[in-house]
Amino acid sequence: MGIKKERMPVKKRSAVERKKDFKEVSSGYDYKSALAEANRCMKCPNKPCVEGCPVGIDIPEFIKSIIDGDLKEGFNTLLKSNALPGVCGRVCPQEDQCAALCVMGKKFEPINIGILERYISDTAVEKDFKPQKSKKFGRYKKSIGVVGSGPAGLTIAGDMLKYGYKVTLYEALHEPGGVLRYGIPEFRLPNETVDREVENLNAMGLDLKLNYVIGKILSVEELLEKHDAVFLGIGAGLPRFMGIPGENLNGVYSANEYLTRNNLMRSYRYPEYNTPVKKGKSVAVVGGGNVAMDSARTAIRLGAENVYNIYRRSRVEMPARSEEIENAVEEGVRLKLLRNPVKIIGDENKRIKKIRSIKMKLGEPDESGRRRPLEIPDSEYNIDVDVVVMAIGTGPNRLLLDVVGNLELNQWGYIKTDKETGMTNIDRLYAGGDIVTGAATVISAMGTARKAGKAIRRELENDRQNK
Repeated sequence: MGIKKERMPVKKRSAVERKKDFKEVSSGYDYKSALAEANRCMKCPNKPCVEGCPVGIDIPEFIKSIIDGDLKEGFNTLLKSNALPGVCGRVCPQEDQCAALCVMGKKFEPINIGILERYISDTAVEKDFKPQKSKKFGRYKKSIGVVGSGPAGLTIAGDMLKYGYKVTLYEALHEPGGVLRYGIPEFRLPNETVDREVENLNAMGLDLKLNYVIGKILSVEELLEKHDAVFLGIGAGLPRFMGIPGENLNGVYSANEYLTRNNLMRSYRYPEYNTPVKKGKSVAVVGGGNVAMDSARTAIRLGAENVYNIYRRSRVEMPARSEEIENAVEEGVRLKLLRNPVKIIGDENKRIKKIRSIKMKLGEPDESGRRRPLEIPDSEYNIDVDVVVMAIGTGPNRLLLDVVGNLELNQWGYIKTDKETGMTNIDRLYAGGDIVTGAATVISAMGTARKAGKAIRRELENDRQNK
């Protein structure tokens, strides 16, 4: 029969149906499709795909478990390297990482690694596979304090539990997950997926403390007295704005606020929950990343008749995943490319009436490698809107950083760490995720946490050997 060149298709709900609710867009693979896709894997002995994974998942091994029909073993393989397989199977940009190095992709379509990972994770839920508490759990008296339950915090918590250390995870909000819960909509990452990943960590022995604001209830200095090492995974949640006239009008949101309100205040269960966010008939979302796509698609589901995505470069340069752009367009989001807002216009009551943009053209590449957008003189025009969402990135939130004495920050205000260990300039204090790198992907945050966990383990083992 030979090798199947194309990937097995992934089932997806129709745009007409899915834009009416917040239910998940894709249903992933069933057993037959997963087996057929797994059989496309060439089982390369040097495993180049693993090199592309920031947390080093043994990808060929978990794919082999599908072929062998031993999904419990596949689930255990995933958990060895990844505390969040259900999350990564849905939102990790495999096309730029593991799948980018897939040998199959040199001539044909690369293996659909993410959907296979999701298949095993979802099957684990259906069959009630539970991770076993590590045989090493409680082996060491030393403990780790982790601040923030986003992808970095959950990852290092899982790693340190497997190493045999006690872990206390401090979360300021009333539910765990960080950006996984408040920053990514239900239609892309259901909360029940986040919940079950946290439940797996609880089963491994995690001590999770919710509604626990570090800097108020306990200082970082007090945490360092309480624990043998502390990891800061507090994210980068400070909204960015463009600094154009009209950004203070009623109905202008940062994407951070817009998605947080919708996610934590349960707009996905409207009308049971009437989320206090302006719905809008015509919504403009500024930006070209995944957060912009999430915001635009959320506006569609809240009943907007017109949703415009304004981005200053072309579609080729958009940093959002291709599938998310395609999903947005299918659902009715109208791309306004090579456009850049210059003003938001309001009425006498300071409510938004229009957004004014200028047309752009692409010049020479800038420091990011993308062609620099240049304004076209005298090309401004208006679009009638009543809500504007700014999805142009985030910065470091200073609320905790300002109360940590002598913590060294870089020129952009993020925590300065050793790139290989995550160590800050303060002894036994480590950091990772967006508060170190700036806004990045979930798997990138997990990768920084994995490095910090290994460094903490080495340090604590050296302490033990020297006593």
